[in-house]
Amino acid sequence: MTTAPAPATSTPTTAPAPYGVTPARVVRAEWHKIRSLRSTRVTAATAGALVVTVALVMGGTYTSGGGDSDIDPVVLVLMGTMLSQICLAVLGILVTAGEYASGSIRATLTAVPTRLPVLWAKAAVFAATAFTLSLATALVAFPAAQPLLADTDKRASLLDDGVLLALVGSSAGITLVALIALALGALLRSVPGALGAFIGGVVIVPEILGSLPYEAAETALRHFPTQAAGALGSSNPLPGAASPGAALLALVLWAAAALAAAAVSLKHRDV
Repeated sequence: MTTAPAPATSTPTTAPAPYGVTPARVVRAEWHKIRSLRSTRVTAATAGALVVTVALVMGGTYTSGGGDSDIDPVVLVLMGTMLSQICLAVLGILVTAGEYASGSIRATLTAVPTRLPVLWAKAAVFAATAFTLSLATALVAFPAAQPLLADTDKRASLLDDGVLLALVGSSAGITLVALIALALGALLRSVPGALGAFIGGVVIVPEILGSLPYEAAETALRHFPTQAAGALGSSNPLPGAASPGAALLALVLWAAAALAAAAVSLKHRDV
């Protein structure tokens, strides 16, 4: 007599959710958003064109011994980065506040209900985009202006001491200032409101602070975002400016504080 084998029992398994929310998928979604927007392409092209055009104009109009003779060679050629910085700040605000204006933020936060990964993904994608664009533009604009500066005291090459580091520092400074604008957009959820806060806090307040006859005000002014970014984009130390290390630390702290405030707001406010 033989005993019939017991029927095999199957162990239930849980199949991975094919469309689960992961950090990589959130980043991919934000990358798709930013590259598919027309405003991104227009702003990026405008920012790059402004930097190259101003570099060529500065190279073509500079004369040795003139009023600009005391300006650092990198600062002189990259004067246009002040304009591109504003373009990228506007783009940063549109990346966050623009979603509230269009109402698409509801769909985004329905897909990612924990919310904060959306903010981190937006910041990471935007920072990578802004830094890559700024550095690529600087690497085109600086050599392009050199033939026009060939017979002047501002002629330099990418291999000269401090030049490449200044180009990287300038790009990092622009990126961190634009990240502050992105955080303001997420915090205020309004494009006009964030633009007003950015211009008031980053442009107007330093001007007021600089007019005060106090040493403490002068010291604080060196560490404001635009002033700190300027200190990073020079191949030689700027008189009266913060050191590159202090300037970079100040910018990182400004951006971190702005993103932290935006994170608290995103976590606790209704959409």
